[in-house]
Amino acid sequence: MTEQYPGGPPSGQPHQPSGAPQPPPPGGYQAPPPPPGGQQPPYGQQPPYAPQAPMPGSQVGQPADLGNRLLARLIDFVLLGIISVVIGVAVGIGSVLSGGPNYGASALSSLISAAISLGYFAVMEAKLGQTLGKMLIKLRVVGPGGGNPTMEQALKRNAWTALGVIGVIPFLGWLGGILSLAAAIAIIVTINNNTATRQGWHDTFAGGTSVIKVG
Repeated sequence: MTEQYPGGPPSGQPHQPSGAPQPPPPGGYQAPPPPPGGQQPPYGQQPPYAPQAPMPGSQVGQPADLGNRLLARLIDFVLLGIISVVIGVAVGIGSVLSGGPNYGASALSSLISAAISLGYFAVMEAKLGQTLGKMLIKLRVVGPGGGNPTMEQALKRNAWTALGVIGVIPFLGWLGGILSLAAAIAIIVTINNNTATRQGWHDTFAGGTSVIKVG
């Protein structure tokens, strides 16, 4: 005969000692264990969870890769190229109206374009940390201390963009283009080879600037 317990389990089921693990109910469902300390969260509130780690592959705050930096520069150079064309046309029209094309007008156009190019990169990076191209690609230039580079640092890292102005010197028109191309290739090679910080020689020349991903 099965022993009955007042208020205990139904007839036919063994009595479980107090504190012993309870078998799962029919159907296999078992309620999750209570949190450490034995206290349940208030009704309507979720139990606290540990903060999640950043998603793998996140590049925010990391050195920008070569491809993104080249794309940002290309956007900037296209914008500056449009400005240079406008300046060249304006100077050319002025020289024609004044008596015909002359070497002085061509040299003046080159000097203005070089000054605008260097000033654009230096001012935008020193004041905002970004040029328009870097804004679109979500990159940022930072100085050795982590903030925006100083004006001196921005001028140094972008000085190579004005090498083309050497072409205004008589008989040295070819030299400016060659030097600009050599500087660009050297920057690409040094960024590609420096897998740790992706700093180019122009970053080192500027005292340790770098370009990071911000989005």
